[in-house]
Amino acid sequence: MNGSLHSSPDVVDIKLKRGPAGLGFNIVGGVDQQYVMNDSGIYVSKIKDDGAAAVDGRLQEGDKILAINGVKLEDLTHRATVDLFRTAGEDVELRVMKKLPHHMNGPTGSQPEHKSSMSSLGILLALAGAASIFAFIYMRHFRKQF
Repeated sequence: MNGSLHSSPDVVDIKLKRGPAGLGFNIVGGVDQQYVMNDSGIYVSKIKDDGAAAVDGRLQEGDKILAINGVKLEDLTHRATVDLFRTAGEDVELRVMKKLPHHMNGPTGSQPEHKSSMSSLGILLALAGAASIFAFIYMRHFRKQF
């Protein structure tokens, strides 16, 4: 796994041994599910407690995974990347670009959960508003009938 990206101090190679619960982290992103605007890369969204990644300690939420066992993740869908992880074997080497605050949308930290809760909240508010309008029109229509 050599290349110009390795010369960057923000890029590291991390070797993990798959445990009973897999590698112990979740991912987001891909060409079909961009997590960062104008970037179809694959990002770590959650490190699972006591998983291989948590025990190792180097992989962090928000890190961008550049390659798995030497296979670059450029221009892959989310599903193709998941399949690549599933077939990567017991010993997995990741090339990772460490999280940089200016690469993330919004505040750093548990960004994926914050982002999904905000979109869920927006959807909930829109549905509540639509239900209120529907109820108002419905009640007004039936008042005229009585």
